[in-house]
Amino acid sequence: MKLLILAALFGLSLAQFNANTRNGRTAIVHLFEWRWADIAAECERYLGPDGFGGVQISPPSESIVVTNPWHPWWQRYHPIGYNLCSRSGNENELRDMITRCNNVGVNIYVDAIINHMCGAGGGAGTHSSCGSYFDANKKDFPTVPYSNLDFNDGKCNTGSGNIENYQDINQKDYVSGKVASFMNKLIDMGVAGFIVDACKHMWPGDLSAVYGRLNNLNTKWFPSGARPFIFQEVIDLGGEPITSGEYTGIGRVTEFKYGAKLGNVIRKWNGEKLSFVKNWGEGWGFMSSDKALVFVDNHDNQRGHGAGGASIVTFWDARLYKMAVAFMLAHPYGFTRVMSSYRWDRNIVNGQDQNYWQNMVAFRNVVNGKAFSNWWDNGSNQISFSREYPNEKLKARRKKHEGERSEKKKI
Repeated sequence: MKLLILAALFGLSLAQFNANTRNGRTAIVHLFEWRWADIAAECERYLGPDGFGGVQISPPSESIVVTNPWHPWWQRYHPIGYNLCSRSGNENELRDMITRCNNVGVNIYVDAIINHMCGAGGGAGTHSSCGSYFDANKKDFPTVPYSNLDFNDGKCNTGSGNIENYQDINQKDYVSGKVASFMNKLIDMGVAGFIVDACKHMWPGDLSAVYGRLNNLNTKWFPSGARPFIFQEVIDLGGEPITSGEYTGIGRVTEFKYGAKLGNVIRKWNGEKLSFVKNWGEGWGFMSSDKALVFVDNHDNQRGHGAGGASIVTFWDARLYKMAVAFMLAHPYGFTRVMSSYRWDRNIVNGQDQNYWQNMVAFRNVVNGKAFSNWWDNGSNQISFSREYPNEKLKARRKKHEGERSEKKKI
């Protein structure tokens, strides 16, 4: 059920594109479904020392609890209120995690579900992660509170009142205030920003109304006046009436073409070759690098949902996955997010976790801002490039080095 937000434009310039990472850090990791206590320990033991800039956490808000199937991952994307208790932990554990991660230079970015509450199939009663009462069938969510007057479903121009055709683009201030209050509580706790879920189902003006109400970041860890980093989930592989470009003016946007097209290249599908990525980025029809959040896979498409289909490379293709993530971290395009998930058949921790990428994350931090240069390929699937010196400087450095070796030989 989609919430109703009337646009009250506060100015597009208020949305932030700066991830607010510290100490020259350039990459974040999605610790999908991790508990707050475990994330705090991970920040202190590995992520801080290894140079990760931040963690994307799973939705912390109160949600339905589904027992058939047993506690599926998607239950957290069906909120029933904005209380901060989930299967990752309670509010105190969340606050402790944010503090401990910030103290070692690792930012926290919250997956914010603000487009909708749980659907009518969520039923009624107290089967929520906080034990709160709700009645999804009546659109009654008293902990916010929201009632049937706060939803857009009945105003949708379809027979059911729900979205029936995702190709049809046409399918209140009170609501935007409640959403902003939820996000501001997290900002005041110390989070650095948000990934906003399901943005393509909200008008950019409505989102701007919410972003404009957000507080500056907590000055205990961030500079005075720093704005929350906003990156928005907009699935756009082309051919849809809603495009990612409609949202790039108010925050960074997830570039879903990145993982889909890189998967084709890495798999050598459709005649694709690694040598073709010489102009990787905007040259492939991607959005501007300074507007893009990039990733090889995410929690949806690694399970066959979302965008990209079979081309998406995951840990099941271990060798290809290593190649894809290493290339992403080495290449300058976009702001990068590494995935740390679990096997979706047996719920076992995924062996391809963030610790595997620590050296490449360190490399990306060191070469941040350096030119992409000295490209070489064999016309097929062997490539090389540098991220340090333009050709002229590299040649001069090599010449100097060769001269020094020559002098040593003479001696």
